[in-house]
Amino acid sequence: MGRHVKSTLDNHLVKHTGEKPYMCDECGYSAFHKSDLSRHMRTHTGDKPYKCDQCDYSSAHKSALDRHLVVKHTGEKPYMCGECGHRTASKSRLSLHMRTHTGEKPYKCDQCDYSAAQKSSLDQHLSKHTGEKPYMCGECGHRTASKSRLSLHMRTHTGEKPYKCDQCDYSAAQKYNLDKHLAKHTGEKPYMCGECGHRTASKSRLSLHMRTHTGEKPYKCDQCDYSAAQKSSLDQHLSKHTGEKPYMCDECGYSAFHKSDLSRHMRTHTGDKPYKCDQCDYSSAHKSALDRHLVVKHTGEKPYMCGECGYRTAFKSYLSRHMRTHTGEKPYKCDQCDYSAVQKSSLDQHLSKHTGEKPYMCGECGHRTASKSRLSLHMRTHTAASKFTLSQHMRTHTGEKPYKCDQCDYSAVVKSNLDKHLRK
Repeated sequence: MGRHVKSTLDNHLVKHTGEKPYMCDECGYSAFHKSDLSRHMRTHTGDKPYKCDQCDYSSAHKSALDRHLVVKHTGEKPYMCGECGHRTASKSRLSLHMRTHTGEKPYKCDQCDYSAAQKSSLDQHLSKHTGEKPYMCGECGHRTASKSRLSLHMRTHTGEKPYKCDQCDYSAAQKYNLDKHLAKHTGEKPYMCGECGHRTASKSRLSLHMRTHTGEKPYKCDQCDYSAAQKSSLDQHLSKHTGEKPYMCDECGYSAFHKSDLSRHMRTHTGDKPYKCDQCDYSSAHKSALDRHLVVKHTGEKPYMCGECGYRTAFKSYLSRHMRTHTGEKPYKCDQCDYSAVQKSSLDQHLSKHTGEKPYMCGECGHRTASKSRLSLHMRTHTAASKFTLSQHMRTHTGEKPYKCDQCDYSAVVKSNLDKHLRK
């Protein structure tokens, strides 16, 4: 038997024994092959030996450099999807893309009914059964189940943002964030849902969207029966079991599960509204509010319709809430009394009655409240109370009722009365 054939057989036999003889002294990671360990060590050393000869890009892995050369310099995308016209630089990426249309998930978990379109997703899932997290950050001790996640985590320490936009100064730590950003320049949304025609700029967003049709919730809580369609939702849920809120506001003592929540909260103090409408002078502290504004005020599109009463809305979530007026469903249950609510925000507000917690504080007068929405309302009393009161008062004389119902001829002097009417 030739030496090469024997070495290949030896490598294969290791997979049956489970032996991983090559171990990292830094974090305990072990590998089947010495070459795998050598590649792994670059996550600790930061070594990137594969250099692009056309720009300053470098990579720890040759495959990443090969992809970079095709995507950034040749621009060649010879492989095209016959379903939606999406083009890609490699045959393997086209095969992955086609699974968004076929729903094929060839990678099966041998311990539960989970299946995945990509092997990397299955590998990540398997760590949930084993609990194994062999990759450890040398800076803070954070452990992760996959090498790619460790690489992403390390950028929180280094500040590295290797994915650069070639049309503006935007850069990102993760490629999918750059892909989303680029869609803003091109307006391109190559990924289309075969069920409803919804289009999106990224494959990951299409995958998330498809779960609204399939009802799939692959992210399971190991402490209760909660499951979620998105990992971020599960992460947020898990913090409710631990009670940990590591991100705290220096202004008012508000604490949050996630850094992004704290960043949004800080805008209540600074008044910053970075999301600007390009068609009018509207601006918002939150992107979701700007998205709503664009649909409601400028496009007028309301693609979601209630089959019971013909009510139409611009957002699927609004239709889901509306349907509860017909079904009487109140899915948000209090675990301390028999209260239940139609909306999660109502349950959150109710829970503060049990805890007495009022984490939101006004920086002007020290007033505290249990919910962010109530703090926002309170803040307006400092900047616009007199103007609002005068406007409302004048309407009692003029008879003006600017808040119109889009389903009947009802109109109201104040928005809160229209909201109550709409709930009926």
